[in-house]
Amino acid sequence: MVVNGVRDRYRVDLIGLQAACEANYARLMRLLPEMRKQPGPRRIAVTQGDQMLGVLTLEVILDCPYTSTLRVRQEHSLPWLPVPELQVQVYHDARMAEVVAAEHARRFRSIYPYPNTAMHQPDEKAQLNVFLGEWLSHCLACGHEYAEVR
Repeated sequence: MVVNGVRDRYRVDLIGLQAACEANYARLMRLLPEMRKQPGPRRIAVTQGDQMLGVLTLEVILDCPYTSTLRVRQEHSLPWLPVPELQVQVYHDARMAEVVAAEHARRFRSIYPYPNTAMHQPDEKAQLNVFLGEWLSHCLACGHEYAEVR
C-alpha cells in the first residue's frame, strides 16, 4: 500500500504462515499417511476428463526422529507448463509442513527487501506455502492413484 508516496514496510503474517503450514501438514498426512512407516514415493494422477494434467509425486528423501523432508514434484506435465518441484520440511512434533526449497532456491527468508537482485517477492515464503496448500488441495479433490499401463 502506498500512502503519501511512501510504501508501507511488509510485515510477516506469522499467524497466517503458521496456519498455512498446519493445513499443509494435515493435507500431506491425508496424501501420504504412512510417510514414517513406508517412506516410498506416492504418485497421484490429476486428470480433467480424459486429459492427463500431470502426476504429483511425493517422496520422502530424509527421515529423522521428529522431521521428514519431502520432495514434491509434478511429472508428465503439459509441455508448455513449467514443472514445479518443492522441498518440504515436515515437523511431526509441531504438526507443520513448510516449503524450504523451490526449484534452485533454498532456505527462504521471511522478508525480502524489494527490489532485490534475485527478484524475490517480499512475501515469497508465504506465497510458496500457500501454493503448496492449493496444489495439495487440488490433488485431494481431483487426484487418483496413478498406475502406469504396461
